[in-house]
Amino acid sequence: MDKREDFDIYVVTTPGLESALCAEMMAAGFTDPQPGKGGVNTRGGWTEIWRANLELRGATRVLVRIGSFRALHLAQLDKRARRFPWATFLRPDVPVKVEASCTKSRIYHAGAAAERITRALSEELGAPIADDAEIVIKARIDDDLCTFSIDTSGESLHKRGHKEAVNKAPMRETMAALFLRQCGYDGHEPVVDPMCGSGTFVIEAAEIAAGLKPGRSRSFAFERLAGFDAAAWDALKASATLTAPTMRFHGSDRDAGAVKMSQDNAMRAGVADWTDFRRQAISDLTPPDGPAGLVIVNPPYGGRIGDTKQLYALYGSLGRVLRERFHGWRVGIITNEPALAKVTDLSFLPTGAPVLHGGIKVILYRTAPLA
Repeated sequence: MDKREDFDIYVVTTPGLESALCAEMMAAGFTDPQPGKGGVNTRGGWTEIWRANLELRGATRVLVRIGSFRALHLAQLDKRARRFPWATFLRPDVPVKVEASCTKSRIYHAGAAAERITRALSEELGAPIADDAEIVIKARIDDDLCTFSIDTSGESLHKRGHKEAVNKAPMRETMAALFLRQCGYDGHEPVVDPMCGSGTFVIEAAEIAAGLKPGRSRSFAFERLAGFDAAAWDALKASATLTAPTMRFHGSDRDAGAVKMSQDNAMRAGVADWTDFRRQAISDLTPPDGPAGLVIVNPPYGGRIGDTKQLYALYGSLGRVLRERFHGWRVGIITNEPALAKVTDLSFLPTGAPVLHGGIKVILYRTAPLA
């Protein structure tokens, strides 16, 4: 594994959040990130690939392009796949799986293409093939060009390794991190989530403030690739510096089970010292002592939980409490219904692209500091 070699890297994210991930990658010093459909393109060597997995809060997975060739029919695909330098990237003792897609190509059967590539890889490299393999080769045949990429992440990157407990319709950590970014949060202000569920927004905010890397507690598929440099990887992980936040991060929920869940998740994430979770109704919500910051909330909405009409009173109460008590605070509300956002009677800034969350298109509604 030559750390000096440059690759095309594609960092996958939730569709609708590509520009937010691109901004995160620019801030983190990745080379010329360019948003695309469902992800962001950049270039770099293995250290940058490792760093993307370890550090990017909004990334779902990190794909690295390892080569391409033209193939007009299955026999040609088979022949050229057998010549591909698999041993440069893959170990013969680690199980692998091939996934293929075909668009606008003379090879149009993705299953047959995956079968040919799998057989060529297996017979030339000798690697075991398994449906549950952590190493996945993605073969994309587009306009007769076959491109191979390796999924270097393994499990989806929203699985940080801390959240054992989740409640109904949880917000993925990757989405929460990018919504926080879109609200202008950079780790230097308090955050309040009055419907905290399993604590995702509060825990992400505390981790950002502390400088904790999102991938610090988990393993990645790239650790099982050929030539992986464990010492260099350990050095990269050890280079992270933790800064104890000077402010606290607050979550509340009317459900005692959600509060306990959030406390346990914060403990596992190592941020319990900077987070407060309490059982509390919206009507009892008050701002914590200290400077104003960000209120961010993912309330119930029609299609996610319950009937939309029953939620008007909840949104109305939330808006009233925020308008009356949270002067100087910014607000971010995620919902799928413009009518629910409107009933809060808050003045929202222009909205961005809808984002798919649990099969429902949601929108982040943001305010300027409340007067």
